[in-house]
Amino acid sequence: MIKKVLVLLAVMLFLSCSLYGQSNGRDFVGSLLTPLEVRQLLASHNRARAEVGIAPVVWSSTLAIYAQEWANHLGSTSGRMEHRPHWGKWKQEHGENLFIGAAGYYGLADAVAAWEREKWVYDGRAVDESNVHAFGHYTQLIWRNTRRIGCAKVECAGNVIVVCNYDPPGNVLGQTPY
Repeated sequence: MIKKVLVLLAVMLFLSCSLYGQSNGRDFVGSLLTPLEVRQLLASHNRARAEVGIAPVVWSSTLAIYAQEWANHLGSTSGRMEHRPHWGKWKQEHGENLFIGAAGYYGLADAVAAWEREKWVYDGRAVDESNVHAFGHYTQLIWRNTRRIGCAKVECAGNVIVVCNYDPPGNVLGQTPY
C-alpha cells in the first residue's frame, strides 16, 4: 500500500513539474518563458556583455527547447542543481548556467544577477579546472564567442529552476572570456 502511494505521489510530482514547461501556443520562444521574459533575459545578458565590450547574444528557440527539457528533468527528478552529464541521453552539448530559488520570491532576473555577481571574483585569468567553479557562471555569461542563448524555467516543490544554454559554449579551459 505504501509503495502504491509513493508511486502515485511520484507520478503527480512528475506531471505537475513537467507540464508546467509546455508552450502556451503564443509567440513560440521554445520554452515556457513569455516573450517579455525573453526580452528581459536578453537585456540582462547583453548588459553584462556590453560592460566588458562583448557583442550581444540573440535568442535561440532551439536552445530554449533544449533548456526546457533539462529544466523539466530536474524538476521531475531530484530538484537538485545538476548540470547535464557529458554522456548518455542527456549529454551536454552547450554551455549551461543553472539557478534555483524559492518560487514567487526569485525569478529570471535573480538568476542572471546571481551569475553576474561572480564578476567580483573574476580577475582576468584564463579559465582552468581550479578556478572555473568560482566564476564560471559569470564567464559563461560574457564569453566572447557565444552568439546564441536559450533559457527555460520550471516550478516544482516550491522552487523555480532556471536553465540557460549557450552556443557556442564558453569556459574553454586555457582561454579567457574576452
